[in-house]
Amino acid sequence: MEKYIIKGGKKLYGEVEISGGKNAVGAIIPAAVMVQGICTIENVPSISDVKWFIEILTYMGAKVTYLNKTTIQIDSTNINSYIADYEQVRKMRASYYLMGALLSRFNNAKVGLPGGCNFGDRPIDLHIKGFELLGANVVMEHGIVNISAEKLTGTSVYLDIASVGATINIMLAAVRAEGQTIIENAAKEPHIVDVANFLNAMGADIKGAGTDIIKIKGVDQLYGGTYTIIPDQIEAGTYMALAAAVGGKVTVKNIIPKHMESISAKLSEAGVDIEEFDDSIIVSRTKPLNKVNIKTLPYPGFPTDMQPQMTALLCLAKGTSIITEGIFDHRFRYVDELRRLGAKLEVDGKVCIVEGIDNYLGAVVHACDLRAGIALVIAGLAAEGITEVQGIEHIERGYEELLSKLQALGASIKKISTNETGKNLNNMIG
Repeated sequence: MEKYIIKGGKKLYGEVEISGGKNAVGAIIPAAVMVQGICTIENVPSISDVKWFIEILTYMGAKVTYLNKTTIQIDSTNINSYIADYEQVRKMRASYYLMGALLSRFNNAKVGLPGGCNFGDRPIDLHIKGFELLGANVVMEHGIVNISAEKLTGTSVYLDIASVGATINIMLAAVRAEGQTIIENAAKEPHIVDVANFLNAMGADIKGAGTDIIKIKGVDQLYGGTYTIIPDQIEAGTYMALAAAVGGKVTVKNIIPKHMESISAKLSEAGVDIEEFDDSIIVSRTKPLNKVNIKTLPYPGFPTDMQPQMTALLCLAKGTSIITEGIFDHRFRYVDELRRLGAKLEVDGKVCIVEGIDNYLGAVVHACDLRAGIALVIAGLAAEGITEVQGIEHIERGYEELLSKLQALGASIKKISTNETGKNLNNMIG
């Protein structure tokens, strides 16, 4: 096992290039199962979730080739199994997209219940509702979801909650269903639009992605093509929050500024300077942070995946900030770790009261999930002294080349084995 050693207190300067979207690629790679031909996917991030998906598709019979560092070619022609190995899919939440993809291709799917970050109940009942309305029979037993249909027929599906996962999964299943499917109260997140655009590039007929009504006309088959994944909204927001917490001036490149609007607005409210350009944002801070209240909401509201990072930032703001989690039940599990660094936080259900402190003090902390982990990295980089972040396997699920990107900005951070002990960690990272 490995951990990060961080020497905090250094302001950051320079440019950082944002990778392809984790949440988009996590749906697009399984969607490639539906393509009976070769599809080329560009701007693929080098993260562990991608590695695991490639292993799953290869195990099922697909041929996956890296054309270069960020481009993969997937040939799913020879996939002849609708069964996804339980031990592989349990590593990540997005593996549930194999349900819709395999059902679309084979009218059958047998997929283990997904894993991923644990911050509250995230049932798949809306996914199942959509599959059943399309004509499938769904049985869950021993942690395995068995889905089968004689044929899939277009239908109307109203989602009680604007669920991102259910919207994408139903969209995948409906692509080759007979007739038209309408998803009402659909989620609108950017990666939903990206998945729809990918499928359309492969021959699907999807309209309305990015609105609350998506219409899918079934097609007989999907063919090969080339598609470029959108930049990662959350990675971009993370570096913006990091620059704001630590200070300095950082240019965040390869972004879609519209996707960043809710994040930019809250950072500006906190007293951070934001300069927006066509495909980049410059973030700088030279004055104390202001208190800010935030409530996470479905897109275009403030994203839940940026909540821990902003909490880490607002611990350094003057006064009292209130963070309300509007999506998940238990996403404040990380606050005890921030308290180890000196943060003053009180949680009551879905509300976190943040009392500003002058500075974090380095400590040993443990990441409990992906976004909580990166929040600890932000706090460590802003802290006085040395911070050790354990559980970094969570962080590396979603951040490509994190250390090299941070080091290029001037951060003092190093990855070492957890077996390494050293009385002078300060010398280990310079």
